[in-house]
Amino acid sequence: MPALSSYASNVAPVDVAVIGAGINGLAVAREAARRGLSVVLVDQDDIGARTSAISTRLIHGGLKYLERLELHLVYESIRERNILLKRAPHLVHHYPMLVPFVKGQSRPGWLVACGLMLHDVLAIGKPLPFNRIVFGGRMRRDWPELAEGGVRWGGLFHDAHVPLTERLSLELAVDAHAHGATLLTHSKVESLLRTGGRITGIQYRDRMDGGLKQIDAQLVVNAAGPWVDEVLALVGGHDRKMGPTKGSHLVVDPFDGAPESCIFFESPDDARPMFVLPWNGRYMIGTTDIPYNDSIDSIVIDSDESAYLLNAVNRLIPRAKLSTEDVLWSYSGVRPLPYVGELDDPSKVSRDHEILVHRGSSAGLITLIGGKLTTHRALGELVAKKIERALGRKPGASPTRDAALPGAPTGDWSEYRARFIGRSSLPTAAATRIVDTYGVAAESISRLVDGTPELAEVVDPDSGAIAAEAVHAVVNEGAFTLEDVVLRRMVVALNGDVGLAAAPAIAAVLVKHAGWSSERADAELARYRQSMRRFMPRVVRAENAAGN
Repeated sequence: MPALSSYASNVAPVDVAVIGAGINGLAVAREAARRGLSVVLVDQDDIGARTSAISTRLIHGGLKYLERLELHLVYESIRERNILLKRAPHLVHHYPMLVPFVKGQSRPGWLVACGLMLHDVLAIGKPLPFNRIVFGGRMRRDWPELAEGGVRWGGLFHDAHVPLTERLSLELAVDAHAHGATLLTHSKVESLLRTGGRITGIQYRDRMDGGLKQIDAQLVVNAAGPWVDEVLALVGGHDRKMGPTKGSHLVVDPFDGAPESCIFFESPDDARPMFVLPWNGRYMIGTTDIPYNDSIDSIVIDSDESAYLLNAVNRLIPRAKLSTEDVLWSYSGVRPLPYVGELDDPSKVSRDHEILVHRGSSAGLITLIGGKLTTHRALGELVAKKIERALGRKPGASPTRDAALPGAPTGDWSEYRARFIGRSSLPTAAATRIVDTYGVAAESISRLVDGTPELAEVVDPDSGAIAAEAVHAVVNEGAFTLEDVVLRRMVVALNGDVGLAAAPAIAAVLVKHAGWSSERADAELARYRQSMRRFMPRVVRAENAAGN
């Protein structure tokens, strides 16, 4: 797997500068770089650090778009799900979910059952099993916790998920970089350059010396997600484009009645689609969908959202009896949806994307609105074609439709996985963790251990992460801060305490083996502890309560 280890403070003129290293910006950068265009990708934070990291982690086949008859979104979702299952098998997996049919729900069971069957027809040739109707006998056998709550039948929808969206984002960045793209993280865009009455580049704050640097570009793509309007403000007056809605999730340990498969159900309060998702040995509960007009730089769940989510699960699974004390941590963010004015039901806003090619004094700028985790590649393809046309080139076939992500092996994933674990010098648990997390990049981590055996030390007993992963994050994966390492490379922060207990040991490894000074490690630890408060971890809530 190629490395992502360089940071260029001075960048030569490029064909396209992309603002925003979320899933949309990454998709555009990857597609454009693979088409032979020169690309720079700039973000004020890390790769996939904000909106792309707060999703429900589903690679969804578009079932919910059927009722709105948005068949183009259904087809697109199915196609892109199939591509990811084939080209990123180490990250994207089959994920069955039960849809319970409950008396009084807004969508009658027979209607949902018809939708499941129709989805099978639209997804003909899919690499997943056919959807099924689940009747009383099987419901009582396989989902007794739901049967006890009065669910008599339902539908089994075969979908997919990506447990580690952080690693998906990282691999898109690695692939773009391997094909020539320059990535500048933790580098805030301060202004857009204008020459001859059009946009001709960007000016950004360099993360190394804090100075202002500029990049000349024939085109600039505004892929800043919820921050799209902030970028447009650098151009001058403009109409509001973004109308974000807030979404929050809770993370809990396995509980009484916890299902073995995902449950996709209606909220008893407002009929909003909700999920109880088995995830990394724990459960994720989500999500809310409420209009949001406050600051998008720091978002946390509120007590009403927590009560809403917990109440829905307790109504569905009576013996769960979940309370706020059971919540390990939570995460919140906003969906980058188009602004449509006042709206009582945000779920009615289309999840389709919009590509704005600016004219007049803003010529040279392309703005992206919307977009989804599942269909990121398709959006990147559409934008890259518009870029090529604007540059006077004839767009060709997409090079990403058949391109595997860097962590995927050349052969069968299951065979590679078993072979790696079997021949690894690491203990089975460690070998299993790194291959499941990093794909073929696990080979690089193994080589670090071979060269320095002490890097086999476990630095987080909860996840089983080893010291070599921290070194790999800095040396080979472009991590700059401790949060980059713990949360988005090692994904240790997805454990029970958002990585707070493991962070000191990981920082110590970086001091000893990655060139960090003790002073830098101390400062990074302080910033990490402060940053993780946005997840409202239970350990911090307990400390605060004890302090009072």
